[in-house]
Amino acid sequence: MRAIRQETLGTPDVLKEEELPVPQPGPGQIRVRTVAAGVNPTDWKHRETGLFLGEPPFVLGWDVSGVVDEVGFGTTLFRPGDEVFGMVPYPYGVGTHAEYVVGPTRAFALKPPEIDHVTAGAVPLAALTAWQALVDTAGVGAGDRVLVHAAAGGVGHLAVQIAKARGAHVIGTASEPKHTFVRSLGADEVVDYRSVDVGEAVRDVDVVLDAVGGADQVERSVRALRPGGTVVTLLPFDAPETAARAEEQGSRIAQMLVEHDHQGMRSIAALVARGALRPTIADTFPLAEAARAHEIGERGRTTGKLVLTVG
Repeated sequence: MRAIRQETLGTPDVLKEEELPVPQPGPGQIRVRTVAAGVNPTDWKHRETGLFLGEPPFVLGWDVSGVVDEVGFGTTLFRPGDEVFGMVPYPYGVGTHAEYVVGPTRAFALKPPEIDHVTAGAVPLAALTAWQALVDTAGVGAGDRVLVHAAAGGVGHLAVQIAKARGAHVIGTASEPKHTFVRSLGADEVVDYRSVDVGEAVRDVDVVLDAVGGADQVERSVRALRPGGTVVTLLPFDAPETAARAEEQGSRIAQMLVEHDHQGMRSIAALVARGALRPTIADTFPLAEAARAHEIGERGRTTGKLVLTVG
C-alpha cells in the first residue's frame, strides 16, 4: 500500500510516499480502506519534534473515513463494505495517512450518509476534542456561557457548533476578518483577540475552551471565568500563580488529551446527521502531497480543516 512515512524528524520535506505492507486486523480490530484522512496541527508537531511518538520511522495521521475492508476475530459492530469514520487511538494508534488503516472497532462509527468521505475525514480528531472538552469534561448545557478561543480553527469551529447544539451562549475569539465566518457557525458574540484583552473584554463565562495554549492564554481565560467555572486547555502550561488564583475562586483548569471514543463518535455522527455539525474544508490534497498540506497548515492562517484524499 501507499503511505506517507518519515525516517527523520524535521520540516515537511521529510515526508515521503512509500510502499508498505498492508496491515492485518487482529482480534477486535477492523481494517479500513482509506478514502479521506484529516490533517491536524498535532501531525506537524509530531513530524517536527516526535512529541509523544519519539523517534521515527512512523506514518502520521489519526483521522480517517473509508470503507471496512476486513474484520478481525470477535468483531460484531461492522462488516466489510460498511462506510465508517473515526480516530485511531491518540497518540499511539497513529498511521491513517495511508491506503489502509487498522484500528480497534470502537474507535469508529458508521459514517452518516448525509456527508461524503472528505467531509467525514475532517471530523473525528477535532470534533472528539471539542466534544470531550465541552461535554465530558466541562458538562456544557443549556444557558451556559462558553468562550471558545481560536473559534475559526479546526477544533474551534466545531466547538462553536457543539456548544450551540447544547444550548449554550457562545463567544468566539478570532481576528476581525474571520468574524463573519465565526458568526455563521452560530456564535452569539465574536471578539477580536488582536485588538482587546480577552480577559477584560469577556466576563462571567462558565466554560473556556483553549486550543491555543500558553501561560498568558490560560491567565486570560481564568480572568474571563465566573467563580466556579472551568477552563479546558489542550496544551501543557506552567503558570502556578494562575492555577492558585483559579483554585481560590473555586474554578478548575483541566488539561485534556483527546482519546478514541466510540460513544463520542456516535454522538458526533448524530449531530452531523441532523445538520447541527459541519466541518469547513479549507483545502484538500492527494495523499502524495501531504508535505504541501503540512506547509500550508503550519502557516496558521487556515480557516477550517485540511484533508488528504486517497484512492
